[in-house]
Amino acid sequence: MGGSDKARAKKDEMAGKAKKAAGRAVGNESMEAKGAAKESKGDARQAAEKMKDVFKA
Repeated sequence: MGGSDKARAKKDEMAGKAKKAAGRAVGNESMEAKGAAKESKGDARQAAEKMKDVFKA
């Protein structure tokens, strides 16, 4: 665990934001929803990693 998990969480969040924005730009609600879901997944992973860091100390 550690750095690679944090990087993957950030990558998911950024990819989700990009996909959501692209879906919004072209008017594709499905793409926008999938992007929002991926962004949420990345947010949840980041929160989990932060909790791990808190309990390590």
